[in-house]
Amino acid sequence: MGTATAFSPPAVSTTTKWLGFVAAVWIQCISGNNYTFSNYSDALKSLMHLTQVQLNNLSVAKDIGKAFGLLAGLASDRFPTWAILLIGSVEGLIGYGVQWLVVSQKIQPLPYWQFVVFGKTTQMCVFLCMGGNSTTWMNTAVLVTCIRNFRTNRGPVSGILKGFVGLSTAIFTTLCSALFADDPAYFLVMLSLVPLVVCLTGIFFLRELPPAVAAAGNAEEVKYFGVFNVVAVLVALFLLVYGFVPSPGVLVSRVFVAVLLVMLASPLGIPVYTYFKGRLGAGNDVEGQRANEPLLGGGEKEKESVAAVEEEALVEKRPPMVGEEHTIMEVLKSVDFWILFVSFLCGVGTGLAVMNNMGQIGLALGYPDVSLFVSLTSIFGFFGRIISGTVSEFTIKRAATPRPLWNAASQLLMAVGYILMAMAMPGSLYIGSILVGICYGVRLAITVPTASELFGLKYYGLIYNILILNLPLGSFLFSGLLAGILYDREATTTEGGGNTCVGGHCYRLVFIVMTGACIVGFFLDILLSFRTKTVYTKISISKKPKKSLSASSSR
Repeated sequence: MGTATAFSPPAVSTTTKWLGFVAAVWIQCISGNNYTFSNYSDALKSLMHLTQVQLNNLSVAKDIGKAFGLLAGLASDRFPTWAILLIGSVEGLIGYGVQWLVVSQKIQPLPYWQFVVFGKTTQMCVFLCMGGNSTTWMNTAVLVTCIRNFRTNRGPVSGILKGFVGLSTAIFTTLCSALFADDPAYFLVMLSLVPLVVCLTGIFFLRELPPAVAAAGNAEEVKYFGVFNVVAVLVALFLLVYGFVPSPGVLVSRVFVAVLLVMLASPLGIPVYTYFKGRLGAGNDVEGQRANEPLLGGGEKEKESVAAVEEEALVEKRPPMVGEEHTIMEVLKSVDFWILFVSFLCGVGTGLAVMNNMGQIGLALGYPDVSLFVSLTSIFGFFGRIISGTVSEFTIKRAATPRPLWNAASQLLMAVGYILMAMAMPGSLYIGSILVGICYGVRLAITVPTASELFGLKYYGLIYNILILNLPLGSFLFSGLLAGILYDREATTTEGGGNTCVGGHCYRLVFIVMTGACIVGFFLDILLSFRTKTVYTKISISKKPKKSLSASSSR
């Protein structure tokens, strides 16, 4: 009898839910490898004698991999979480593993559009595409599962998970710097092996729970998310401080790695705490549940049930309104979806252009080592994600502030960052990298829960991956076409067939055009905020305590 009580379903489900969230955080820490192209792009460019347009075509290829994220979205509604994770990690092993063969010169580099592997001629772009696509499987598995497991706190969930994705670039970069002296070949080994190991661990813990089971422990979710936020901020600050340490020795680097791993493991304390708390308080919980049952009497329950049936019947007779469950076809016919889609393109497309070209931007402005700028973009991208997720949730509860309003603010701030980069003043790249990182993070963290709130959770995996099509599209438009063509127009040919450009003029027109794109995105986000004000008013009301329950409990 005592054993049954100790292992009651609510206690077990709460521990399982938080153990899965810890695993999700670890997976997100290694699933931002798609943003690390700048760390080894210069090695590819020199080894293969590429022009900037050709190099940008490779960066577009890795982002096109996200277009095939539609497969991950479809699979997320049909296969368990562990299968989605396994597919993504194996695909990443192959995609980044082959890139390692090229950079480490295990394979003789051929013209950029092809090389030989296993005796067959294969397009190199295919393997960059596979590396990029691998992250869509991991991100889909994590986001869909966790947002469904924590339905009442979608903002913090999105902010924390997307925040750790933002940190993943800095984690990979600093680990490679500490252990392998920034060797691009070893960097690619990490990108191929580390996600595989972490995902193989995560498949045992991350799983989707039934809504009724997932609701266990909802009252304490905000407190636990606060712990994750504190850990995440400490990790970000720790990475930031290490980035400014001048030429750290071997001992300092190894101590850094050890401390970092301990910090990333520390969230395990939450599921351990909930487990022992559940065992000690199981008996009291059962009695409390029985005591609370009269709060909603049979008559009230019956009224709620009838109202729910009537509301369901009304919904079936008309097209769904924004804020209700949509089918995929209904989503694609929605004006609000396409406003969200295009505004997302303006923010993430321009941000990706900066990340993909950071190596060449830094060299053009006289910075031979761009690893610090890559880390700055990553770390401040984290702050943008984690702060916007939590703050937007708070403002919805308190003032019914539409989430898209935060996207509008990020567009303006990002435009300021591009203007500073276009001016090419001393230190402007530092400030620009920080602003672009913050705003890119806000876009990702805000858009993820917004899509679920406006169009529902039933087909959320596929809806999310349709929105993510903006990553390859934005990469092609702003990085492959805009940045590549304008850079080559300013560059001079170098010995070996490549080209280079030095000076603030190299990317000035690129930044000006991207500033205009951000202004367009700003007005679209303002429009969406007005169109969804009613939805967020309803969400705000639903998040506040019900007076009837309070009155009943007082009696």
